[in-house]
Amino acid sequence: MAQLVGTDTAQSETELRSGYRVVLKPAGNRIRAIFQGQILADSSNVLVMRETRLPPIFYFPREDVSMALLAKTEHRTHCPFKGDASYWTLDGGDTSAENAAWSYEDPYDEALDVKEYLAFNWGDIDAWMVDDQQIIEQPLDHTPARTNPFVDWLVQRAWQAKSLPDATQQLADALVENGFPLWRLRLVIRTLNPQLFGMTYTWQRDIDDLTETQISHEGLQSQQYLNSPFALIINGQGGVRRSLEGPDPQLDFPILEELHKEGATDYIAMPLRFSDGLINIINLVSGAPGGFSTDDLGLLYEVLPSLGIQFEAHAQRVSSLTLLRTYLGRNAGERVMSGLVKRGDGEELHAVIWFSDLRNSTSLAESLSRDEYLVTLNQYFDAVAGAVVEHGGEVLKFIGDAVLAIFAIDEVDSPIAVACTRALSAARDAQARIDSVNRERRAQDKPPLGFGTGLHCGNITYGNVGTAKRLDFTVIGSAVNEASRIEGLCKSLGETVLTSSVFAQCVPGELRSLGQHTLRGVSEEEEIFALPIEPASD
Repeated sequence: MAQLVGTDTAQSETELRSGYRVVLKPAGNRIRAIFQGQILADSSNVLVMRETRLPPIFYFPREDVSMALLAKTEHRTHCPFKGDASYWTLDGGDTSAENAAWSYEDPYDEALDVKEYLAFNWGDIDAWMVDDQQIIEQPLDHTPARTNPFVDWLVQRAWQAKSLPDATQQLADALVENGFPLWRLRLVIRTLNPQLFGMTYTWQRDIDDLTETQISHEGLQSQQYLNSPFALIINGQGGVRRSLEGPDPQLDFPILEELHKEGATDYIAMPLRFSDGLINIINLVSGAPGGFSTDDLGLLYEVLPSLGIQFEAHAQRVSSLTLLRTYLGRNAGERVMSGLVKRGDGEELHAVIWFSDLRNSTSLAESLSRDEYLVTLNQYFDAVAGAVVEHGGEVLKFIGDAVLAIFAIDEVDSPIAVACTRALSAARDAQARIDSVNRERRAQDKPPLGFGTGLHCGNITYGNVGTAKRLDFTVIGSAVNEASRIEGLCKSLGETVLTSSVFAQCVPGELRSLGQHTLRGVSEEEEIFALPIEPASD
């Protein structure tokens, strides 16, 4: 078999001492790549790139490649010392190979010699020919290299992190311990959250505490974000590396100007990908002369996929808890996350039960368009459920246009009188919020919204019910049914808020009696109470 000059293992003493190296040499052979019976590339000017612990890669001059067989894609990857790689799909007619070719069209200085060269994924090429001899196995690089210290850290210590902030701190510590010239480390981690796009975690040398910052979905429209390297990375356009030293550094983003004034010497932001393809960001800034070396970045880049898996595990836990809290409620979500997942799992609670229902919802649904009705429904939920949450209650579910919530009774932190007072304050707040909504709706010539709320106290079962394969975490019990029945009287009695006598006894002097009433499905009559009549305003 022909000897590939670029894949020999003779190395200089400097290369052997290097922890990570990228070496380019001419192959010194005629090399051909054949795809689907067609010559894809044929050149005697091939460069061989040898990178630590990776097989050698052949780079062909573009003029020696049959570009008609390639179709450029939107896929991008980033290497902190080579730059952004663009990709092409190989199209042989009957068969294609997606993103099987790549090129560094605007490489960093370390890889400047491969500008306008293309490489191909070894396994996607049908035949490789070297000086008219076919080579079956991909050449290997047996050059000795120093052990990557971050591999040991990932295996032995990184798993001990308990959260995303803890994982960020551990990563910063590992980088510094291994001589990384790090001034600032920032991670942007995306999570599934209806209110937040994600979180940033920032470590900075000489500052004790890690900084956590929320990124709202609205924040993605800000000029600060749109004019940052982060926007390019999240959109899948690779990464950004800038040297901030020298007489004329490239300060093409506002953040680079700020860091340059603060004495930073090197800036790199690159994608941190999760297994599902979700792009996050790892951002490193150095203040040391010369910034980051290829050795520095190469050792980190080598473990970046494993690092992504570690951070993904923490991010998924955050997302899971967020989604459970969003769809089940804070306390219910945390209970499910802590292991209450089997049918029948649950507990007995003493609580104030809140049941609200939107008035005339059927006529609203029939008279409004789907979008208008959803807006109206959300206005109602914002007012009523928003008031519940604001005053310490937990919304358990939205049942069509109804709201089921509880205010837990805890003899230490929230005795029954406190829970009832909070619920009553929430009811008054909800009424005030609906009044505010109705003023806006009347100004827009829209029908006003009305609602009824029933409040009751009692023992409930709080846990999982349903089928073996479809569970719901909710509250059940006679007290829940009574709260619903009490709310059902609101329309006939012309009141917005009604309570049971048990509830009224816990807030003496706050409510007025409406006398005895029959609740559907309840054998004995119940004394029903309402909010006091407010004096007419002048």
